[in-house]
Amino acid sequence: MGSATSELPVRTPLADAAETGLKIVVVGGFGVGKTTLVRSVSEIRPLNTEEVMTQAGIGVDETAGLTTKTTTTVAFDFGRISLNQRMVLYLFGAPGQERFWFLWDRLFSGTLGAVVLVDTRRMSESWYAIDRLEHHQTPFVVAVNRFDDDVSAFSLTEIRQALSLPDHIPLIDCDARVRSSGKNVLITLVDHLYELAMAREMTP
Repeated sequence: MGSATSELPVRTPLADAAETGLKIVVVGGFGVGKTTLVRSVSEIRPLNTEEVMTQAGIGVDETAGLTTKTTTTVAFDFGRISLNQRMVLYLFGAPGQERFWFLWDRLFSGTLGAVVLVDTRRMSESWYAIDRLEHHQTPFVVAVNRFDDDVSAFSLTEIRQALSLPDHIPLIDCDARVRSSGKNVLITLVDHLYELAMAREMTP
């Protein structure tokens, strides 16, 4: 992505009143912005397992369209954000390369919800993430990370159709570099989880 003015996150300790912790996983294709999202919203210095990309990845990792990417996540990213005084989200960013997808099922264990990040330049890489979440029956929202060099300008309606997303799954735009935008994605997920929980309670 190109340069952008991001809001500096406030690095605050966990509130004494915090009583509800939710595990959230951020998934998506290689280079879609998962590490960036976790980094931009986290209240703590994120734990990440990024390594410099080397010649060994040539022919293994699909890097088309990612000419500026020099590092890659090889296990997961971890961060934390407090939505309010009582609710805290623990964020796990999953690795995007196909050779690390075997880690996803373990990351999904205990997860209440997920964010699928989408890069419209490489939209087909989102299908596996959606398929695995549906397999695990994990609720999720889809966030389109708009890159500066993306000239397609697909609308959300077109993206929903391309991904065959049902109407009840939230689909929003975001900029993973900007804290307020990333936080809005997480709030959208929490609202979605709340609506699903209320619907289950209303079902006889």
